[in-house]
Amino acid sequence: MTDSLAREVGRRLLETRTLLVTAESCTGGWVAQAVTSVSGSSAWFERGFVTYSNASKEEMLGVSGATLERHGAVSEETAREMALGAIARSRGTLAVAVTGVAGPTGGTAAKPVGTVCFAWTGAGLTRCETRFYAGDRSSIRRQSVERALQGVIELLQTRSK
Repeated sequence: MTDSLAREVGRRLLETRTLLVTAESCTGGWVAQAVTSVSGSSAWFERGFVTYSNASKEEMLGVSGATLERHGAVSEETAREMALGAIARSRGTLAVAVTGVAGPTGGTAAKPVGTVCFAWTGAGLTRCETRFYAGDRSSIRRQSVERALQGVIELLQTRSK
């Protein structure tokens, strides 16, 4: 499923002359890997940021320390700032950001393992959401990559209406 989603993302980005940039934490670059596995992706994929630590989120993407302190790394607020920072620090015109708790450790009562926050931004539109996935670390990360790609398609569809 990931491969077909990545191909569809590429087709739609190429059609709309949109350049994708990724900002990833719990997926560790898997979204970027998925899209760059598509031949010709250099025409529509600009770059990817892997910002696993809070310090890297601040340094590379400009996520506010206050946001991280107030909401935590796993929050829609942080995902939004990651996506906006990726756009600001690249030539990309559409960004997707992913941050979450892939497990098996690191979960809390408020943010259990499987909590993943997403943000997509481009052309004046920004969407954020939180999903809760079941499974082991690999499964949670795979589901997150698939949702990130689906969200890119959905944002492009909304923009074209």
